[in-house]
Amino acid sequence: MDIWSTLKDTFLDWESMRAVLPEMLKVGLVNTLILAAASVVLGTVLGMIVAVMGLSRKRLLRWPAKIYTDIFRGLPAILTILLIGQGLSPITRHWWGPNPYPLGILALSLIAAAYIGEIFRSGIQSVEKGQLEAARALGFGYSAGMWLVVIPQGVRRVLPALVNQFIALVKESSLVYFLGLLASQRELFRIGQDAAATNGNLSPLLLAGIFYLVITVPLTHLVNWFDRRLREGRPEEHEIEELAHADHR
Repeated sequence: MDIWSTLKDTFLDWESMRAVLPEMLKVGLVNTLILAAASVVLGTVLGMIVAVMGLSRKRLLRWPAKIYTDIFRGLPAILTILLIGQGLSPITRHWWGPNPYPLGILALSLIAAAYIGEIFRSGIQSVEKGQLEAARALGFGYSAGMWLVVIPQGVRRVLPALVNQFIALVKESSLVYFLGLLASQRELFRIGQDAAATNGNLSPLLLAGIFYLVITVPLTHLVNWFDRRLREGRPEEHEIEELAHADHR
């Protein structure tokens, strides 16, 4: 019974949760979604650029993409955030003041781009070479064939992996608090941490964890739905053979 009381006081202090809930909703949740959404958009754009460079026939494009990917996949996320967030802040302070958000978003985006670039590259490389040859036979140049035919098919195949990376970004957004946040800039984890330190129990942190689950669990089920739809939408081998025979007739 004493153990249960201790656990309840540590994790299930409803008064502590109720006290911090409004700030979690109005400040923490909003800031977490802003950090994650901005990083997803910028990271996806940069990731596509890295993927295309990595697939290039030119070494001057291919090798920088490979080095970039190795560096940002090899460094711990918190180290990258601190190096960029604190290292560049003396320069960027002239543009947007001490606000750590832009550099935090930049750091998260650079990290995400390394992984998203590899996801895109694997998806593009999984597309049959005949697709590009067919596009060129229809009059498309190499670049047009890649962007209009091959890349869309490759992206479609890796949608589940992309959504998984988006989930990782939501969780990694909590690391931005290391850069120092104003009260109005705090995300879910920082609000829960501050409240837990004040109240002397971990109930606010548990509430922050629940909010993260509310965001990530639906995305996880979306991944499963994408994966199931993609697998169900693929033609069976005998159907592919029939289509191939029909093309030769």
